[in-house]
Amino acid sequence: MRKAFIAIMVILVTGQFSSCQKKDSAGKEDAVQEDTVAKQMLQGIWVDEDGQDVAFKAQGDSIFYPDSTSQPVRFQIFGDTLVLHSASDVKYPILKQTKNLFIFRNQNGDEVKLVLSEDANDADFFLSKRPQALNQGVLIKRDTVVKFQDKPYHCYIQVNPTTYKVIKSSWNDEGVEVDNVYYDNIINLNVYSGARRLFHSDIKKQQFSGVVPADFLNQSVFSDLILKSVDAEGIHFQASLVMPDETMNSFQVMVTISYNGNMSMKVRK
Repeated sequence: MRKAFIAIMVILVTGQFSSCQKKDSAGKEDAVQEDTVAKQMLQGIWVDEDGQDVAFKAQGDSIFYPDSTSQPVRFQIFGDTLVLHSASDVKYPILKQTKNLFIFRNQNGDEVKLVLSEDANDADFFLSKRPQALNQGVLIKRDTVVKFQDKPYHCYIQVNPTTYKVIKSSWNDEGVEVDNVYYDNIINLNVYSGARRLFHSDIKKQQFSGVVPADFLNQSVFSDLILKSVDAEGIHFQASLVMPDETMNSFQVMVTISYNGNMSMKVRK
């Protein structure tokens, strides 16, 4: 059984990123005659010429990938160009195409050579249709009591996995843009002073837009919220917004709940 080839042309189709500009671009592409013969010739499972590792499967109007995090992408062929339609349409020059050989140039200018698979076992890589996040959602609950000036404060934290997708872009070894899908969290925070509920909220990643740059926020996961300290200003929690697969690349935001129930945020220095 061959190992799965790291997806060489993964671009995720996510409606949430669609825009008028994208629609205009797609409309112009559609105005040009699509090469349906070339599209039909691309149907099937393709493997890299050297290692014979599975690259992708073309079926109908979509390209599927063998790894579990990459979603199918709609494709078209116009002349000598392969177009992958997604949030950012990407074009790859086709250098040669026959019924058994497909050569294109990646974004680094390197040639990528693929051959049509003749191994029936390669179909096993595509049995799982639904992409799964690399960071599997875990429900986390924390229940802590802290004191300030002899007054107890009861803090409940619950990290709730969601189906909200986070698209993380990177570059693979072949110099091609790769987008993977992860799933975000919503974190519920309750703070009680005795029987009185001082604060209650389902905190979402978007609430950090005032302190975290938009480019980072869009591709990060609201990973956790941890109680850190208590003082005269209030009860302090540390929120972690992490870029998937890059644990050193993160924003740590201090979330403070004041004793009158107000929430404030600032990036931890």
